[in-house]
Amino acid sequence: MPETFEKKEHIVKPGVYIPDLGIEFPENPNTPWIQPEVIYPTDFENDYPFLDKSFKHRFMNNLIYVGIVCIVYPLQALRYGLKIKGRKNLRKNRKMFKNGALTVCNHVYRWDFPAIFQAIRHKMWYPVRAVQVESKDKNFIRFTGGIPIPSTLAGLRGFNKAFDEVHAKKRWIHVFPEACRWEFYEPVRPFIIGAFKMAYRYEIPIIPLVFSYREPKGLYKLFGVKHPLLTLNIGEPISPVNDKEMSKNEFCNYLRQQAHEQMEKMAGIEQNMWPVEGD
Repeated sequence: MPETFEKKEHIVKPGVYIPDLGIEFPENPNTPWIQPEVIYPTDFENDYPFLDKSFKHRFMNNLIYVGIVCIVYPLQALRYGLKIKGRKNLRKNRKMFKNGALTVCNHVYRWDFPAIFQAIRHKMWYPVRAVQVESKDKNFIRFTGGIPIPSTLAGLRGFNKAFDEVHAKKRWIHVFPEACRWEFYEPVRPFIIGAFKMAYRYEIPIIPLVFSYREPKGLYKLFGVKHPLLTLNIGEPISPVNDKEMSKNEFCNYLRQQAHEQMEKMAGIEQNMWPVEGD
């Protein structure tokens, strides 16, 4: 991955709210804002169950998703004023999703995956940095469908096999194409190509989503809420059919460009400070 990125002036449409929480982010947009503490060191080789099929995992997966619906949905509304826009883009294109779909979104706060589930209304499996599965969030990540990205070739074989099985069952896949989470960050950061290679490989449409922000007002302002309120925007699905006579690499880059541009537009960004390519 590149260590430096060429930046442009960041220009947004009038009325777009840019949060300022006083956080100093790294210079490199691929660098994590915070590093989780490793609590559960894990060997991602030697028969590690990337796709856990045990009864315990299936039971906890269902239980946690019920908890998300019953507990997290209301808390998202109360704490973040979460609004979801663009569900019509899912309804009118549902025939495209007969073999599954791949969603992509900017990675901006701790509860963003449950919000995406709330918007899409499909269980999803998603790649996650291996260190996250070794952290205090291990159980939540694994039981909601997180599959760690290993650093070895032997581990990557198990990782790829897991997603092959997920796709074979026509399940939905989610990827945060930004390399890591930056808390309530407004520009859309560069994208790693892996998500778009996955969509190409499985020939499934890409659904771009993006979080945008609203200024805390009313009761939120009265109670001194510092973080922004959230809107999750759902875009138009992007077809995985390569009908443009492009090579694989060219087409994957085209998919990445299309997703990034849609997300910028939905977020009210006229000129993004970061480039599209993150690798």
